Amino acid sequence: MPRPSSRITGIVPSGKDGWEVHFTAWTRKQAGEDIIMLSVGDHDFDTPDQTIEACVTAVRGSNHHYTPLPGLPRLRKAMAAASTACTGITTSPDQVIATPGGQAALYAAVQAVLDKGDHAIVVAPYYATYPNTFSAAGADFTVVETPAEDGFQPHAAGIRAAIRPNTRAILINTPNNPTGAVYSRQHLEELAEVCREHDLWLLSDEVYWTLGGGEHLSPRSLPGMAERTLVINSMSKSHGMTGWRMGWLTGPKEMISLLVNLNLVTTYGLPAFISIACAEALENGYGVKEIAARYAARRTVFLDAMRGMNDVTVHGSEGGMFAMLDISAIEPDDEKFAFAFLDEEKVSVMPGSSFGEAAAGHIRVSLCQPEPVLLEAARRLRRFVSSYRREAA
Repeated sequence: MPRPSSRITGIVPSGKDGWEVHFTAWTRKQAGEDIIMLSVGDHDFDTPDQTIEACVTAVRGSNHHYTPLPGLPRLRKAMAAASTACTGITTSPDQVIATPGGQAALYAAVQAVLDKGDHAIVVAPYYATYPNTFSAAGADFTVVETPAEDGFQPHAAGIRAAIRPNTRAILINTPNNPTGAVYSRQHLEELAEVCREHDLWLLSDEVYWTLGGGEHLSPRSLPGMAERTLVINSMSKSHGMTGWRMGWLTGPKEMISLLVNLNLVTTYGLPAFISIACAEALENGYGVKEIAARYAARRTVFLDAMRGMNDVTVHGSEGGMFAMLDISAIEPDDEKFAFAFLDEEKVSVMPGSSFGEAAAGHIRVSLCQPEPVLLEAARRLRRFVSSYRREAA
């Protein structure tokens, strides 16, 4: 075939991407092995019935046609109300644009603020798609690690040191995937000061905002930040709708207006029946409180089961759908530990180094399983840890 573009071949570099443990576990489970899958962040429960019925009603109501590029007016109004609650800043419909999932919102944000050859800063640990999203824009980026011993909080000094003359943006995620860290007001205020000083965009991934361990603080609410912050959001986690692919981006009206043109050449709008169902789910908060309570209970149960486990330390883990465990005192090679845990105890977890060097020596545990399953996984982890050194020797 003719040569593909360097743009498409350069998005994902060749070689390992850190997901080998998960794909190995998934393949073995598909082959019939009884494996506890704690390596992926997808709910173990279905979308709330009210949302499903809203979609069925919309389909039967002949909502099968094109929709406006930025999203149905009703949907944008509902998303604006959700953004007002999420960010603490009154948001109008013309300050949001609907996208097919949070990843598409992130892609739109990166495309909106970075030209080829521009530079960005990514605060780590980070969600696995972040680096490749910058690669897709032809942009360069520097990863700034956060210290595990400080609960993976971002430090302004490290971010300042990474700034270059062509730096245009900083990307953060709070509550964080993979660590579960919820960034503090102090650290966010220091980060906002850096953005104002250097006239930078802040891309703030807040898809887990309803699943935090306390009150959510969006940097968009800080002084002088609404004009330079793009907030990535999604219905996947908050409303139990991972497969529905509905997200949105919140930002200055002028930027959102420009991003309508990006939808013109990418999505050309979203399905009407899904849009109507999502609008109703947002308007009524279908499942939001229940899902948040479920993950809060699971987090408490699992972390309580970790207490007193020799040489295993919890870092971050205040919010989101994951717990981050420091296992470096047992095995510095987190991928080796994860593969051994899978082989010996039939439990799949993600090596922390898949998400950046800051999480090396950790494992990420998904809380997307019922409490009895999480307790059984914790029991197996305790047994595995107690014998790992002896077996390795």
